[in-house]
Amino acid sequence: MTTDPLATTGWRFDELRHAGAEHLDAEYVAAYERKAGYDPAPDVARFRALGLDRSSTLVDLGCGTGAFALAAAPFCRRVVAVDVSPSMIDALSALAEDRGLANLEAVRAGFLSYAHQGDSADFVFSRHALHHLPDFWKAIALTRVAGMLRPGGVFWLRDLMYSCSPFETARVIERWLSRASAHPGVGWTRAELETHVREEHSTFTWLLEDMLERAGFAVQAKEYSDSQIYAAYTCTRVPR
Repeated sequence: MTTDPLATTGWRFDELRHAGAEHLDAEYVAAYERKAGYDPAPDVARFRALGLDRSSTLVDLGCGTGAFALAAAPFCRRVVAVDVSPSMIDALSALAEDRGLANLEAVRAGFLSYAHQGDSADFVFSRHALHHLPDFWKAIALTRVAGMLRPGGVFWLRDLMYSCSPFETARVIERWLSRASAHPGVGWTRAELETHVREEHSTFTWLLEDMLERAGFAVQAKEYSDSQIYAAYTCTRVPR
C-alpha cells in the first residue's frame, strides 16, 4: 500500500474542527434527516442505472447519518460510509446494525484522511459535504477520490455551488435566503443559511469543474439548480 503523504504532515486541514459544531452534537444529529428532508431513492435509482449492482463497491464520502448508504447497501457487495463526525457515525452504525446490513462499514474519517482498503471503488457518492473544505483542499480531496476509484469508475457529486458570476452573487444569494424556512425544526433558517455563506466554503461551479478535470475526471453530465445555488456532476475516472 502506498503511504499517504498527508498522514504525517503538520499542515493537513483539520476536517473535524471545521465540520461545524452542530454536526458533532448528538441532539442535532438525531433530528438531522428530518430537517434535511432528503429522500435517497432517486439517487439509488440513478446509481443502479449507472451500473451499480451486487458486485459493486460504493464509498459514500461525508455520509452524515447514512440515508443514502443505508438505502444503497441492499444493492451492493460493499458500502463504506465515511464521515468525520463521531455522532453521525454512531447513529449510522446503530441503524445499520438494526437493519442487519453486514455489508455496510461506517468509518470515521474525511476526504483528506480516509484511506480506502481492499478493491478499488466502483462508485463514489458525495452529497453536501465537499463545501466544508476550502478550495485548495477541495482540489486535494478530489485527487484522493480519483485515487480510490477504478479506471472508468463513477463519481457523483452534489453540493452547494454557485452557478453564477461573482457580479451576480448578491442577487443570487439574497434570493436563496429569502426562501429559507421560518422554523428550524423543519428546514434551514435564514440565519443558518447565512452562516453557511459566511463561514463555509461553497465555491463557483466554474472553479469546481476545473478542479474535477485536473484531478483526473471526465465530467459526463452536469446539473445546475434554478436557484443557482446547487450543482451536481456525474464523472468518470480517466485511466492514467
